Amino acid sequence: MAAVCQPRRALVEIPAPQPKIAARMRRSYLEILSAPSPHARGRSTKRVPSLNLSIDGLWRGRLEEQCEKMDEHHSPISNQQLAQLIRSLILVEQSQEPRILTSDLKYLQEDLQLKKANVYRSIPYSRFGSNRDAHCYRKAYPHLVAFKVSCQEWGQVLLRNKEWDAVLEHTLMAWRYTSELPQWDTANHNALREQCYNILAANGLAALQHYSPELCRGRELLRRLKMAQLHSKSIVPCIQELQRIIGCADDYTMDAK
Repeated sequence: MAAVCQPRRALVEIPAPQPKIAARMRRSYLEILSAPSPHARGRSTKRVPSLNLSIDGLWRGRLEEQCEKMDEHHSPISNQQLAQLIRSLILVEQSQEPRILTSDLKYLQEDLQLKKANVYRSIPYSRFGSNRDAHCYRKAYPHLVAFKVSCQEWGQVLLRNKEWDAVLEHTLMAWRYTSELPQWDTANHNALREQCYNILAANGLAALQHYSPELCRGRELLRRLKMAQLHSKSIVPCIQELQRIIGCADDYTMDAK
């Protein structure tokens, strides 16, 4: 019996490999939102910033705008620009609820504590030399400016709210934190500390010119002001003004008897 011959299958020609198509990159969600609409091809493709009336949105927009300007010019931030930036941040915080924030001095105390802690965190301690030299001062300078601006701005807010007793409490509280700032090897580097003392003394004197505390309260404040005099003589005008007020109060009580 003859063997059955199977027909031989023709080989299928393998096509030449096609060139690879570049993979389409997945766009982010922000890129999709910023892409112009297909219906607005004839219109201007300039992006319009979203309307955000919140305080946080305004502050973030200003901060991003300033950062973009700095990136365009490739220039480091100056001390004046840094002070203005910190001042803007504090003003934004104050604009939210100034009376609620300033009525509780605990918030102001935490703010001063944080500013002082940032000063000490910025000082490099892993050095063979002194950690109070010019190099460490330059590291801590922005935080020292922030501390000074905090003393000045919060005192002004209390004065505008006519919270005279709170101004005196804030002055004495900030005075103590100022005395705890680091002492630098160069005398000129301690100028910021003296500026803080002068600002706080001016705030306290302005409050005493509009406020006459009771005799018991006045004596307590006088005792604390004399203790603050050990750190700086800038508080002397406040002591003299309070002594004048207490003297008038003593004369009034004697006449009443």
